[in-house]
Amino acid sequence: MSGFSENLRYLRLKRELTMRALADALGFTSHSFIGDLESGRKYPSLDLAVTLADYFGVTVDQFARDELSVEE
Repeated sequence: MSGFSENLRYLRLKRELTMRALADALGFTSHSFIGDLESGRKYPSLDLAVTLADYFGVTVDQFARDELSVEE
């Protein structure tokens, strides 16, 4: 998994969100896309990376590069 994938899963679980709840909050019609992002099968566009970073209150750089679970 990439740093992005691991961070997405970590942040989603930290907020106690299901994949479906996150997908709904972001306006996706399918929660499987979140699973694909978390597994590294798909990567977000820059626009989606910004949207996710804003939603979780981190920068895109932190989202993509840092191991957020270690920082807390």
